[in-house]
Amino acid sequence: MAAQHEGFALGVDLGTSNTVAVLRWPDGRTRPLLMDGQPVSPSAVYADPDGTLHVGWDARRLALADPARFEANPKRRVDEPTVPLGERSYPPADLLAAVLAAVARAAVGAVGFLPPAVLTCPAAWDGTRRQVLADALLRAGWPQAAEHTLAGPTPPGTRLLREPVAAARYYTQVLHRPVPVGGAIAVFDFGGGTLDVAVLRNEGADPWGDSGFSVVADGGLPDLGGLDLDAALVRRVGELVGERHAAQWARLVGPGDAAQRRDQVRLWDEVRGAKETLSRSVVAPVAVPGLPDAVQLTRADVERVATPLLRRAVDRAREVIAAAGLRPDQLDGLFLVGGSSRIPLVARMLHAELGVAPTVLDQPELPVAEGALTDLPLRRAQPAYAGPPVAAPPPAPVPGSPWPGSPPPAAVPAGVGSPWRRARWMVPVAVLALAAVATATTLYLTRDRYPDLEFGPLRELSRPAAGSERPDAMWTAVLGDRAYLGYPLPDDRLEVVAVDAGTGDELWRRATDVTADDWRALIALPGAVAVLADAPGDSTPRPLAVLDGRSGAQRWQRSVRGDDDVFFADDTAVLVDRAAGRLVGLRLRDGDETWNKPSPTDQYGGVRTVVRPVGTDEAAGGPAFLDGAPRDPWTGKGRRLVQVGADRSVRLLDMASGAVLRQWGSVADLDDLVVAHEDRLYVAANDTGYQLLSYDLGSDAEPVVLFRSGDDEYRPKELVACGERRACLVQVPGGQAERTEVVAATEGERALRWSAPGVTGVIPLGERVLAQREYPKPAVTLFDAAGKPVLRDRGGVAARLDAGNLLVFATAPSTVADNRVLAGVWAGSGEVDELGELQDVRSASCSWNNRVIACGADRDFVLYRFADE
Repeated sequence: MAAQHEGFALGVDLGTSNTVAVLRWPDGRTRPLLMDGQPVSPSAVYADPDGTLHVGWDARRLALADPARFEANPKRRVDEPTVPLGERSYPPADLLAAVLAAVARAAVGAVGFLPPAVLTCPAAWDGTRRQVLADALLRAGWPQAAEHTLAGPTPPGTRLLREPVAAARYYTQVLHRPVPVGGAIAVFDFGGGTLDVAVLRNEGADPWGDSGFSVVADGGLPDLGGLDLDAALVRRVGELVGERHAAQWARLVGPGDAAQRRDQVRLWDEVRGAKETLSRSVVAPVAVPGLPDAVQLTRADVERVATPLLRRAVDRAREVIAAAGLRPDQLDGLFLVGGSSRIPLVARMLHAELGVAPTVLDQPELPVAEGALTDLPLRRAQPAYAGPPVAAPPPAPVPGSPWPGSPPPAAVPAGVGSPWRRARWMVPVAVLALAAVATATTLYLTRDRYPDLEFGPLRELSRPAAGSERPDAMWTAVLGDRAYLGYPLPDDRLEVVAVDAGTGDELWRRATDVTADDWRALIALPGAVAVLADAPGDSTPRPLAVLDGRSGAQRWQRSVRGDDDVFFADDTAVLVDRAAGRLVGLRLRDGDETWNKPSPTDQYGGVRTVVRPVGTDEAAGGPAFLDGAPRDPWTGKGRRLVQVGADRSVRLLDMASGAVLRQWGSVADLDDLVVAHEDRLYVAANDTGYQLLSYDLGSDAEPVVLFRSGDDEYRPKELVACGERRACLVQVPGGQAERTEVVAATEGERALRWSAPGVTGVIPLGERVLAQREYPKPAVTLFDAAGKPVLRDRGGVAARLDAGNLLVFATAPSTVADNRVLAGVWAGSGEVDELGELQDVRSASCSWNNRVIACGADRDFVLYRFADE
């Protein structure tokens, strides 16, 4: 039994607001330990009237009934003799012990026992505070505490390790970033409740083989963390709600009963979720309890309220670095950890103010816990033969339900080929010649439209300049043989540079006539390029401008609102004017209105609407953004839109004329999943027990039922078109990501469904499906048309180059300049071709076609070629 236990280890980061633990298996794999099904658990404690202590998500839920029994941050109470919760008072060690006991139960549930463990603590904690942690370990049933120092080997027990030391070890031993002996690294730990900054020196390996990082200087801000950003964002939501809903807002900020407290918690959860979404996107909705419409928060909102708070954080970092006797440029690294570090503005401000490019991960909550595992070195066992690979079982077909009157699935009679083989010598010569012509035609028509690209090592083409100063933000857009590059000027105009995507040669450089506080997007169009500004609120005006693709001259500009959408075709733009409740057709040449169409209204006069472009096979077979949306949506017959009205109607519109080509009543709610592709409209109700329906866009026929869930647990999460009259969706049972499934349904055939644990989205490549997962680390799996994995759990994020090829980033893109490893994948075989490393790029700014990638770098732009013609 002991042999089975060898090699397992547990790293625990008991934070002020949240607790994270990472398990290591004997083969070196690491995975976050799930507590209540989540990789991050609140460090909160709730005391029952009988004295039972509940922790984590349970504690937060129970606190809604009686907040006096709840402590959200027991770690902050470590210096107090007791903490009152309800009628009783508890020593801080008891509260921390309750959290650690929950971690132990989760570990036992995962591997059957409590592995050897390392628990981290703040660098500033003295012996008295660390003794409270040691007492908590014993009360939770863990082995006694044993602290690592440079004075001798660590004795047996649960090891205690300072948090910044764990982070520094992750930086050097997991990320393999160099910090020479005598060199220094700064760790910027921005968590939910506090900010901690430390400078550490690499003292070299001690006589016992441990990596010797010592803390040279440390400091922080105990009153600044992610919760403070959340509070500022809640205030911003209140500003957006305005005086129209003053009474409802007053109840949310000052609840008077349990129901109102639940609404307040929901509001904060919504804001917190929006903040995390805005680390990856530029806009996120916030559903405000009691209000009919969601409030749209933007990244600009986050940055506006966060800037004064983060200014304090940057100043504190500068002070701690100075206290270590160093200048920022003398550091060998600046490592950002803690969940609040994922806000892009944190890295930008540190980089701008200190002149050092920080390193920040997609999941900054994990490095301290995973870095703690380095205190328990992995014993490398001899490799053992694991037996032959076992094929995954094929996905099980589930009964589809074709609409009455539709044809049954076609079947091929057994032995159909035999008569042909027996009688082929009897075929006349003329018929053979005709068959040869037919065969050649068939081979031509069925040839692989998307053959394997000729991938090759990354080759730098050019580095177009981006002004004399380092730009705050950068954008790129690639269309065919043209790449457009953009960056803001000091006077708030946007400088746009056009280059030849094949050679990197600069074609023109022009600044917009309009200005904006924050720019949002650069959109490459046939013969033109559009630029769109960001806006802090739904009703805030922002400029939209279109520049001529040949000269860069600004053709026209128009003011749109923050919540307006714009869809482009090759010669038309369609504006979704939400304030006026209408769609407006704009001529791309001069911006003139060519048509407008009122949006459908509900019985109360509401005009809320959802608009989607009708996809085409050509667009779905070309380059895509990371979310799967085609970069060139107007190719093929891409000049149509579908509009879901407030009255549940759906109508098909021609973008050039605004003509309503067809209309259906009572089809979809605004939050249902709706996708249109070629001649089909797919609809899945956002509910359990749903049906996936297919409407013919060319007729008024009743819809075909492609798939019936028949399960009250599952709810559709994402829907895409994935082949000819074929739809694929992700369905998830409530809160159980490990049971996520992909469903593929084709008209006239039985639907397929297969397991895809943790998948959050899918991207079509013909009938193949690329499934994306975000936790525990970003990864992609490529399934063939039958649901068999062709490429399994490739780390990183991927984008479609065409329907037969993928581009894979080893880590999720970031706005911070850093090196990014790139690989090409042939979708037919799943084979991977390592392309090399993009050097010092802001990878979130990158755009590509199927040969070239363009990115913003630290101070300029760069174009690389990764495939030959």
